[in-house]
Amino acid sequence: MRTLLLFFWFTLATVLSPWLLADETCMSPYMAKIEGQEDFVYVWTLGVPGIGDEQDKLVTVDVNPESESYGEVLASLSVGGRNEAHHTGLTDDRRYLWASGLDTSKIFIFDIHTDPANPRLHKTISDFVGKSGGVVGPHTNYALPGRMILTGLSNNRDHGGRTALVEYTNAGDYVATYWMPTDENLQGAVKSGQFADGYGYDVRVLPRKNLMLTSSFTGWNNYMMNLGTMMADEEAMKAFGNTMVIWDMHARQPRKVLDVPGAPLEIRCAWNADHDYCFTSTALTSKIWLVYLDGDGQWQAEAVGDIGDPAKIPLPVDISIANDDTRLWVNTWNDGMTRLFDISDPHSAKQIYEKKIGSQVNMVSQSWDGKRVYYTSSLLANWDKTEPAGPDLQYLKVYDWNGNTLEQKLAIDFFDRKLGAPHQMRFGAYSLYEAPDVAAR
Repeated sequence: MRTLLLFFWFTLATVLSPWLLADETCMSPYMAKIEGQEDFVYVWTLGVPGIGDEQDKLVTVDVNPESESYGEVLASLSVGGRNEAHHTGLTDDRRYLWASGLDTSKIFIFDIHTDPANPRLHKTISDFVGKSGGVVGPHTNYALPGRMILTGLSNNRDHGGRTALVEYTNAGDYVATYWMPTDENLQGAVKSGQFADGYGYDVRVLPRKNLMLTSSFTGWNNYMMNLGTMMADEEAMKAFGNTMVIWDMHARQPRKVLDVPGAPLEIRCAWNADHDYCFTSTALTSKIWLVYLDGDGQWQAEAVGDIGDPAKIPLPVDISIANDDTRLWVNTWNDGMTRLFDISDPHSAKQIYEKKIGSQVNMVSQSWDGKRVYYTSSLLANWDKTEPAGPDLQYLKVYDWNGNTLEQKLAIDFFDRKLGAPHQMRFGAYSLYEAPDVAAR
C-alpha cells in the first residue's frame, strides 16, 4: 500500500502541478517531493589536507531567499577522516540522507528530518565490502520503495572495474548483491554488441517499464590515481567502462548489455509518461547518448549529440534533465563549462546555451520549476585542479535561469570557509516534515 501511495502521489503531482514542485529533477520517482521553495542544500564535501579539520563533512546551506540566514552555512558535520566523499542519495520517505566514500567504502546515514537545518549522523555502515561479497566504492545511493540500491565502482580482488549493485533496507540492513554481467558470466543477459565488461557507475529506473538502467566508469585503481599519471598510462586508459545494462527492475535481473563506448556516467530518465528513454554522457568521448525503447519493444542505445570539442577532452560529468524533457544541462569538468541542450527531439541534442562556471565544475542540480540551477566543483581528490586557489576553484554557486541566461545569486568559496572540496548536493525543506502526512507517504 505504501508503494502505491508513493507512486500515486508522484504521478498526481507531476501531471497536475509540476510548477508547484521545487525538487531536483534527478530524484527517484518513489521519493516524497518538496513543494515550493527548497530551504536547504546539503553538500557532501571532501576533506582536503591543510583545509580546516581536513575531514569529509556534510555542509548545510540556507538557500531560501526569504530566509534571514539566506546564503549562510548553517551546519558542518564532519565524519572523521577522508573517505573520498562522492555521491549521496535520499531514502524514499526523505528522512535520511545516505552518503558514501569511494576509497574506504564507508556509508554515512544522516538524519535530516529531526532538525532539517542541523543534520545528525544516524548510522555508519563500515562492512559494505564484506557484506556485499567484495564490492568496493559505493557510488549512487538510489531510493526504491523501502530500499536503497547502491552501485559499486570496483571490487576487493583486483581493484578493477568489475563490480555489482548492492541492495539495503532503509534501515541500513544488507539485502543482496547483483553482479554486473560479463563476457564470462552474462547472468541471463543478452550481449548486443562488443562489450560486457561488468563495470558500474550510476542507476536509474522507469517504473512504468519495469526498467532499471546502469552505466559504467572505472575501478579503484584508476579513480584513486593522480589524473595526469592515469592519462599517461596506456593500460589504465583502457580500463574504463563501455556499457550500459538493461535490468528487470522487479527481478533485479540483467536482460541486455548495450555498447556505449567512452565511460557513460550519470543517467537521467524522461519524466513524461509517453517518453520511454533516458540520457547519459560519455566522459572520454564527449557525447550525449540516448537509451530508448524502439518500435519493436527493444531497448537500444544511440549517440545523439557532441559536447564541446571532444578533441580537447572537456570531460563531461554531471547532467540534469528538465521536468518537461525538453532541455538537458551538461557540465564539463575540465573547462569549467555548463552547456544547455535542446532535447525536444531526443534523437538530436542541440546546444543552445553555454556559460563558464569556474576553473572546474562537476555537479549540477536543477530545481523542478527550472528557475534555479546549483553547481559544485569537486570531482575526485586526486583529479581536482590545485591552481588557481581562488573563489572559482572549490565552490557552491546558485544561479537563476530566466529561460535565456544564468544569473548568479549566491556563491560560497569552500576553501575560504575551511570546508573542503564540495561534491554532490541534495535539497531539503521544512515543509517535508511539518505536515504529519508528508513523511508517511
